Amino acid sequence: MTRFKILIEYKGANYVGWQKQENGKSIQEVIENSIKKLTGEKRQIFAAGRTDAGVHGLGQVAHFDLKKNLSEDTIRDGLNSYLRSESISILDAKKTTKDFHARFSAKKREYLYKIINRRAPLTIEKDLAWVLHKKIDLKKIKHAAKLFIGKNNLNAFRSAHCQSKTAIKNIDQIKIKKINDKIEIYIKAKSFLHSQVRIMVGTLIQVGEGKIQPEDIKSIIKKAKRENAGPTAPASGLYLLKVYY
Repeated sequence: MTRFKILIEYKGANYVGWQKQENGKSIQEVIENSIKKLTGEKRQIFAAGRTDAGVHGLGQVAHFDLKKNLSEDTIRDGLNSYLRSESISILDAKKTTKDFHARFSAKKREYLYKIINRRAPLTIEKDLAWVLHKKIDLKKIKHAAKLFIGKNNLNAFRSAHCQSKTAIKNIDQIKIKKINDKIEIYIKAKSFLHSQVRIMVGTLIQVGEGKIQPEDIKSIIKKAKRENAGPTAPASGLYLLKVYY
């Protein structure tokens, strides 16, 4: 058996998320079907992160095993030939060791959240960002973001569907960039709770709108109740940017 590690880019708007589900087409299912068509082998693929419906991937990583010893180029180009009608692309394929696991071998994950702050609705970037029509205070957002850094109980920032055994997470880095009307929020950690990034972003936007003060982040974390945090930001603005091994 040969284990392959693949780097995947996808637009999440047309899928129910990464994981196979009965209620629609998933990214996992589409790629697994392409592997079957290319190799004749029915194989399960394992991803670094199970992104939700509407969430995008710029650097998703997955692995799978094959009996056939195909070349790396054949895997990449062959899968892409079956993915032409989909919003999914295999950027790279590499043979890897049997002990590599896309999820459990990951040391860090980095997400990007894209916001466009303007009065006009989105056209070209529709389903690719969160458009905010009201002006927001970026200085306050940057101040509030710093309060997430480090190890904290982030129970206030996870969805009711989260299955993680613990809400203790360590945020390594948050960077915020603004170019004209585009705001990009980068968040890096080893692992995340379900909807954590989107709830964090929704809360930071409330800071930017003046609905809560930057220092309120401390008490929201301390109280550890979901109702104290902000709304869940739309899935359309979230990207799995990079997985570090």
